Amino acid sequence: MSTEQKSGALTRLRQWARTIKRDVIALYLAARDPRVPWYAKLLAAAIAAYALSPIDLIPDFVPVLGYLDEVILLPIAIVLVIKLIPPALMIELRAAAMEWVERPVSWVAAGMIVLIWAMTAALLLWLFWPGFAS
Repeated sequence: MSTEQKSGALTRLRQWARTIKRDVIALYLAARDPRVPWYAKLLAAAIAAYALSPIDLIPDFVPVLGYLDEVILLPIAIVLVIKLIPPALMIELRAAAMEWVERPVSWVAAGMIVLIWAMTAALLLWLFWPGFAS
């Protein structure tokens, strides 16, 4: 494979990842939109929660199968749920998701969340690990 082909494949892979990210956010927005049918809301919320969750159906450390849910199952689920949402509404939700994706990232907020998790972990260790506090 030539360098140009590798570059093209990498570009397509990045575009695919951006599309998946946009659609996950659009499904999150769909789950909150009153114009979306209840069954589509339910599935959209479940798919968005799973996609945004750090917990996987198949842990990533399992060779090959670890990435099966992110590479195959999640995109299939996204496509199926998108088919349940009216096309005109999905266009609107995707546009809103693009605006959301383009928002600046707050590193201060991310740092605060990491700090809260670290403090919670320390508290749990202190409370439940015998001899940790002494």
